[in-house]
Amino acid sequence: MAARVRAASACRIGEEYVLGVTTSFHLWLESASNETLSWECAVATYLLAANPIHGHVGPILSVARHLVEHGHRVVVLTGRRFSAQVAGAGAEHRVLTGTADYDDRRPDTYLPDGALYRGVRRTEYDIRTIFVETIPDQYRSIRSLIDELRPDAVLVDGAFGGVLPLIAQTDDRPPILALGVTPLSQASRDAAPYGLALHPPRGPFDRLRYAAMGAAAQHVVFAPTQRAAARAFAGAGAELRGFIMDASRHYDRFLQTGPAALEYPRTDLAPGIRFVGVLPQSATISRRPAWWGELDRERPVVHVTQGTIDNHDFGRLVRPALEALADRHVAVVVTAGGREVDAIGPLPGNAYAASYLDYDALLPRVDVVVTNGGYGGVQATLAAGVPLVVAGGTEDKPEVAARVAWTGAGIDLRTGTPDAAAVGAAVSSILNDRSYRSAAQRIAADAATHDALGEIARHLAETRVASSA
Repeated sequence: MAARVRAASACRIGEEYVLGVTTSFHLWLESASNETLSWECAVATYLLAANPIHGHVGPILSVARHLVEHGHRVVVLTGRRFSAQVAGAGAEHRVLTGTADYDDRRPDTYLPDGALYRGVRRTEYDIRTIFVETIPDQYRSIRSLIDELRPDAVLVDGAFGGVLPLIAQTDDRPPILALGVTPLSQASRDAAPYGLALHPPRGPFDRLRYAAMGAAAQHVVFAPTQRAAARAFAGAGAELRGFIMDASRHYDRFLQTGPAALEYPRTDLAPGIRFVGVLPQSATISRRPAWWGELDRERPVVHVTQGTIDNHDFGRLVRPALEALADRHVAVVVTAGGREVDAIGPLPGNAYAASYLDYDALLPRVDVVVTNGGYGGVQATLAAGVPLVVAGGTEDKPEVAARVAWTGAGIDLRTGTPDAAAVGAAVSSILNDRSYRSAAQRIAADAATHDALGEIARHLAETRVASSA
């Protein structure tokens, strides 16, 4: 095997190191039996980018921290408010400009007309406003950084559309990979159009129906999104080819988080898709609350959360769940997603609350998770083998909920604002039917076969060396 080392790089071969010095240096790695040896180039400059949304930045920072710990230079492009978190990961922070730098804690400032939309129309509005209309400013920010840094490879969160015009307009670029931090959006004859939260087709009739829906989604429902994307690409000197919602096909590699068991199977999956497993959850607190010892095994434990973004109105899910479970023989653990615990309101006698909790410590004690469907939290829950009740109403959450129900690992309430009766019935069903936990444990077994951070680092190394050869 021959590989051209693009910059000074220390490459590990087993336990030995070889130093490549210049861009023209060729490194031959052969064993005595002519077998290819495993290697890992340990010095590189990586540019990572994420939409300034907690659920998108968090996974990117997990990767950044891992790369820094392995000796790489890492620059992270994202919103201004994440400066401290980027520094905490040991990476360099660069700030997005213009409309691309918004505060995800203030949806009224970047989704001002959200209340005017419902259902799939709300999904279209959210996607267009957050992820497409910000492409021009994202593109200018990341293009400038690529010119400045000349990174060995680029990794963006899978919804960071600002890098797509660069892929479309030139081959004179570093490898560009994406990290899928939402359910996989890719058109397929084996799946319904993304955004409709429908399960895979069960026969020819469903396939025909879904094909018609796909055409309507692209040319009617998501037509404003497609037009906005075409304008954004044209402004960057590129041409939009295909449906913008199918952008996962265009990256050099698309690294989808989560085990494959959580995603709909597709016989026509793009060749660049790789499933890398579940990223570890970063601990958000160092001390456990005083009530931690009361979570004994005599009562089932139900964890309730509205995540870190859609938690300005706890009446959407947390309050109905507390009402439903107040008189049950269960312990209810509620997190406020970073808000003050008092914002949740009064707690029944069997409930406990914290602003944040360490999922790695909490989930092994939990029997059911009631959630609004944040993708990272759902993945972590299933990786722990815990079944879920999901009330997903905005962004990608209906798609998350639909996938959970399809796997058999939980119940999709099919609304973001369920009443207490619906939550209570769903929790009872999961506690009384072992099939839900069995399905969650099957997904956990799949997740356990992956080392997400190690696999992501390997894909970055493989693509950068391949591009330099």
